[in-house]
Amino acid sequence: MQRYFVEAANWQGDQVTLDGQDAHHINRVMRMKQGDEIICVHPGGHAAKCRISELTAEHVVVIVSEQIDIDTEMPIAVTIAQGLPKGDKLEFIVQKGTELGATGFVPFQAARSVVKWDEKKKDKKRLRLEKIAKEAAEQSSRQTIPIVEDVHSFQMLLEGSGTYKHKLFAYEEAAKGLKAEPLRSVFQHISSSDNVLVVIGPEGGFSESEADQLQEAGFAPIRLGPRILRTETAALYMLASLSYHFEE
Repeated sequence: MQRYFVEAANWQGDQVTLDGQDAHHINRVMRMKQGDEIICVHPGGHAAKCRISELTAEHVVVIVSEQIDIDTEMPIAVTIAQGLPKGDKLEFIVQKGTELGATGFVPFQAARSVVKWDEKKKDKKRLRLEKIAKEAAEQSSRQTIPIVEDVHSFQMLLEGSGTYKHKLFAYEEAAKGLKAEPLRSVFQHISSSDNVLVVIGPEGGFSESEADQLQEAGFAPIRLGPRILRTETAALYMLASLSYHFEE
């Protein structure tokens, strides 16, 4: 059943109004009719099965028929800080990371990032990533949409990390045998409801200076297996591992 995230102002008792792109999708893409059912998700996280009562070009009105009490969110809050990668890899990471349960994404300009974020286009790019996260959250039956933050500098990333209980960074040198705590040991220190920040470097990984600064700021280096992973693979490996450990 098709799922839509609907802002709080559009919920009036048992009546919910969808407009904008959601109304267009229901009308033009799904070609739904009166009586068809969809799932609406409130920003507070609760979901409801709803029946369409009215359709126009501008909006769709539905009536709540049943509350859905199923929790699909990961029991820990995981934010992925991603060093800016080349091409459309960031879009891929946001899409697949949303499917795998990430709570948020923080793109950052790393020393070895080939891509330089265009300040004139940053708002447009963030809106594009937010749209991708919303669509992925709907497709994967999430109850919340991950937050996509504006691009941070490396220093901003360090300064904003103090609110996280667990701070980790995937260090490619650890895969070569340097000292790093195995994931299974790291996971034993994490409890349900904890928040976790995982930092992933761009192509080329972290510079020595960045690795040193991360550790000085309280980040623990982690090893994602014995093989060197592509930047777009590392975040997904971490999220999948956390999901298996805490949900399965």
